[in-house]
Amino acid sequence: MNSIVKNTIILTVITLVSGFLLGTVYQVTKGPIAEQQEKTKQAAYAAVFTEASSFEDAGVELAGEKAVLEGTGLSQQDITEVVKAVDGSGELLGYVFGVTTHEGYGGDIKISVGVSSDGTVKGVEILEIAETAGLGMRANTPEFKAQYADKKVDMFAYSKTGATADNEIDALSGATITSNAMTNGVNAALVYFREVTK
Repeated sequence: MNSIVKNTIILTVITLVSGFLLGTVYQVTKGPIAEQQEKTKQAAYAAVFTEASSFEDAGVELAGEKAVLEGTGLSQQDITEVVKAVDGSGELLGYVFGVTTHEGYGGDIKISVGVSSDGTVKGVEILEIAETAGLGMRANTPEFKAQYADKKVDMFAYSKTGATADNEIDALSGATITSNAMTNGVNAALVYFREVTK
C-alpha cells in the first residue's frame, strides 16, 4: 500500500513539473513564433503585390465570408484575412487575401493572393503546404504560381491537357487534387474581392 501511495506521489510530482516546464517553454516561445509568422505573412504580401509600399488591415468583417463562398461552390475555402495594399502616398492599389483551402491532398493549404483594384491577380504565394513531395509540392514552384499572375478573369479553371485560355492553369501532372485546391483558393480570393469592392 505504501509503494502505491509513493508511486502516485512521484507520478503526480513528475506530471506537475512537466506541465510547468511545458507552460514555461510555451510562454517563452509564443512571442518569437508569432513574430516569425508575421514576418512570413509580410514577405508573402510583398511577393504577391510588389508595387505596394505597405499593407494595412482592410477592416473587413469576415463573419459572412462563408455565405459568399458557398453560393459559388467554394465552400471548402476560408478567407482568413483581408489587407489593403497601398503605395508610398497612401493610395489604395488593391488587396491581399489570406485563403485556407481544405481541399489539399495532404491537408490544408494556406495562400496569399494579391488582387489589384481592377480585379487583376497580381500574384500567389504559399504560406503552408504539406502535399506529396515531387507531385503536389510542385505547386510551390515559381512556374506554377506564375500562371495566375497578371490575369484578369472571373474565375480560373485547371486543364489536364494544356492551358489554352487566360483563365486556364496547367494542372500539375499526377497532382490534380492539389491543382484543384490551389485554383479554388485563388477563385475564393477573386469572389471575395468582388464582395469587398462592390
